[in-house]
Amino acid sequence: MCGFVGFTGHVENDERVLKAMMDRIVHRGPDMGGTHIKDGVALGFRRLSILDLTEAGAQPMGNEDGSVFVVFNGEIYNFQELRAELEAAGHTFHCDADTEVLVHGYEEWGEGLVERLRGMYGFVVHDMRSGKLFGARDIFGIKPFYYYQSDEDDLLFGSEIKSFLEHPHFKKAVNKQALRPYLTMQFPATDETFFAGVFKLPAAHCFTYDIAAARMDVRRYWDADFSDDNSKTFDEYVEECDEVVHESVAAHRIADVKVGSFLSGGVDSSYIAACLMPDKTFSVGFDYKDFNETNYAKELSDKLGIENYRKMVTADEFFEVLPQIQYHMDEPQSNLSSVPLWFLAQLAAEQVTVVLSGEGADELFAGYAYYEDVPSLARFKRVVPRGIRRALGNFVADKPYFKGRNFLLKAAEMPEKWFTGQAFVYRPDEIDDIVRPEYAGGPDAFELCAPVYDRVQDCCDLSKRQYLDMNMWLPGDILLKADKMCMAHSLELRVPFLDKQVMEFAEHIPARFRVNENGNKQVVRHAANRVLPDEWATRPKKGFPVPLKFWLREQKYYDYVKEYFTAPWAEEFFDTSKLMQMLDDHFEGRALNQRKIYTALTFLIWYKRYFIDEDAAVAA
Repeated sequence: MCGFVGFTGHVENDERVLKAMMDRIVHRGPDMGGTHIKDGVALGFRRLSILDLTEAGAQPMGNEDGSVFVVFNGEIYNFQELRAELEAAGHTFHCDADTEVLVHGYEEWGEGLVERLRGMYGFVVHDMRSGKLFGARDIFGIKPFYYYQSDEDDLLFGSEIKSFLEHPHFKKAVNKQALRPYLTMQFPATDETFFAGVFKLPAAHCFTYDIAAARMDVRRYWDADFSDDNSKTFDEYVEECDEVVHESVAAHRIADVKVGSFLSGGVDSSYIAACLMPDKTFSVGFDYKDFNETNYAKELSDKLGIENYRKMVTADEFFEVLPQIQYHMDEPQSNLSSVPLWFLAQLAAEQVTVVLSGEGADELFAGYAYYEDVPSLARFKRVVPRGIRRALGNFVADKPYFKGRNFLLKAAEMPEKWFTGQAFVYRPDEIDDIVRPEYAGGPDAFELCAPVYDRVQDCCDLSKRQYLDMNMWLPGDILLKADKMCMAHSLELRVPFLDKQVMEFAEHIPARFRVNENGNKQVVRHAANRVLPDEWATRPKKGFPVPLKFWLREQKYYDYVKEYFTAPWAEEFFDTSKLMQMLDDHFEGRALNQRKIYTALTFLIWYKRYFIDEDAAVAA
């Protein structure tokens, strides 16, 4: 696990600029750094040593004649098989690092390399023979990748946006189109980030960049295929699931450093821990009333004979760390679980260098509560024929929001009209009420979801929702915070459920085996039950419950938020009187506005850190 930066073109003192960019992401790779500057391309790398701890595994890494160089962030889990194939083809390897299969794999297969990879990755190849760059991001978006093309036609790219701040041709500005969808979905949902002109390379995409022409061509190289395979029984799916997950965990445990496991007490992380059987597990809870669920993790660790490390987070710690979190996140993100994840990564980094975790099981195997019908909806769907439900859905689809509208849309099995992912914070009309007109013009969440839904029009309702979450919620929220919070503490996070071979199995499980009257994620729960007690295999998903609604009714934390909501610079984005009304209503018990308050707050914390504090530091 590491981080890279790079740019094309020439600036005064290329090496000094490159090293300043590298210093911005030193937390991603504190062990060593390296540079490559040639033919109008500068590559920089910070390394967290995981495989081949010697300097032989250092990056940027080149081939024998120095015509191909690569910088790479991530892990290739099938590198040993690829290496054997490449050696048989005549390529010579000089180290045991997985990076070298990218160098020789690109020489052998060109852009076809990405179709052979199993792993998590963001990488860039500098091909001096063709005068081009070739880069890619893994199929799930586990590892980040950002790029920016300057007015001078320089291409900047890297693992984190903050490195671009050190380049003289980078013009820092807020992307006005990003705020509107963020307020609904709680994460940066557009391909263009909150920094104007900075784009994310989408998951499962690669690019070719012609250096002389300053032209980038981006294409998708992989896509999920949700098509039911009805040739197997439920028990056969359970058997195969257990085999696939165990094999993936075995592949993900390969490292030359200590490996541990995050453990929440839910089925996903518990299943991974039971397959891995590490020496240590790590858990976090809140020092407030009933918001400590670490006892489940401790109890399971004791049953498995594993040492469990726990931390209780206080309210003061929660609010104190928010500016650091938003800095490391690069963009505003208001998933409350980012905060306990920060402390969890901090705790684990004191003991190990690599951890395994359970992210991705809900998206691949249908584990969210939103994938199930509540009893009233299930009854309605049984009684009312689908044709009538669909007609009612079409009738209300374009009507303004009213109580019961979403119920009818859900009953019509039209997720395109009501489902934008696992978070829905502000309705469009609520956004229009609080934001300034110049920030109200961005796309709404449904407009961003439409092209994703278009790719799976022939799929069932459940598969459509899973596909949307895989393409938006998973890379934009879950994996973004997982990478940024762990790398902030120089900790490598691995996610065995998000594996190419696991996906090839999961995408063909019939919908009736994924979610049914017995609950969600049925295949995984039954597979996990082979190594876990019933209580852990059947426990409903809770995530990281955070007592924010109670804290915001304490004067100290009300005042913390008020300072941001009434700041003069907040008026550029919001009608601050509306923000304060929302805060006051919650504080005085008239409403439950904690999610809306926190989503606006995290945006303002991010803006202050990057556009107020950062500018003040530069001026000083």
